[in-house]
Amino acid sequence: MSVFVDPEVRERVERLDASEIPFNRYGYDPYGISREHLGLFFTFLARLYKNYFSVRVEGIENVPRRGRGVVVGNHSGGIALDGGMVLASLLLEMDPPRLGHGMVEKFAIQFPYISKWFNRVGQLTGLPEHAIRVLEDERLLMVFPEGARGTAKLFWERHTLVSFGTGFMRLALQTGSPIVPFAFLGAGEAIPTVMNLRRLGKLLGAPYIPVTPYLLPVPLPVSCKIVYGEPMRFEGTGNEADEVVHAYVEQVRARIGNLIAQGRGKGSSTDAWEGGES
Repeated sequence: MSVFVDPEVRERVERLDASEIPFNRYGYDPYGISREHLGLFFTFLARLYKNYFSVRVEGIENVPRRGRGVVVGNHSGGIALDGGMVLASLLLEMDPPRLGHGMVEKFAIQFPYISKWFNRVGQLTGLPEHAIRVLEDERLLMVFPEGARGTAKLFWERHTLVSFGTGFMRLALQTGSPIVPFAFLGAGEAIPTVMNLRRLGKLLGAPYIPVTPYLLPVPLPVSCKIVYGEPMRFEGTGNEADEVVHAYVEQVRARIGNLIAQGRGKGSSTDAWEGGES
């Protein structure tokens, strides 16, 4: 690996389970993930994780040490910095370390070099077939069911939950995967969005451009926290009626609301539901 790779990151990438991430002699796995790219990517994330955002983690033992699983959480903060910090926690805090696979919004991979980089570090286009393959290969899938609507929350909405998509639940049911809910706190403070420029975003190929009190969506060095909850399992095949799946999704949404409240030191999830469907 490159001399620019952090020694701890190097050691943890080398310790990734070979049965889960089977690198060949050239340092690539069947997904095209590169050991070299992982080292550089997680060195960057680790510096943000430890030195800039000072991320604290609770409940990491709830994430499966082996095998398939869907880690599902809340989104906020203008850009997906929460996703990067969750990925860092899985590699840096778990023993053995694990690589999480995020489902990237299609607009984020429209540029050739960015698309290649995402692929080299295991972050895949958000298509059902990609997610199914990840889970059937006994890997970890990271999902934010609020999507871009979640990161579009304004500062005063940062602890609320907008409606969840149902795709993650059908995937979990179809593949028999446990769902590990988590709450991410601090993203809304890191990028305190006061306005979203949707027309400008559309011109640039994005859903919106977040605006902060200091104009640019540059993250502030605030402390962040991730709270992982106990795994949730649901019975089914993925072909259930919409009302059944929606009921399951609402259970996950409620659990994440409670984890947000727990992370904030609140006694209930009331605050997490304020704002309703933002």
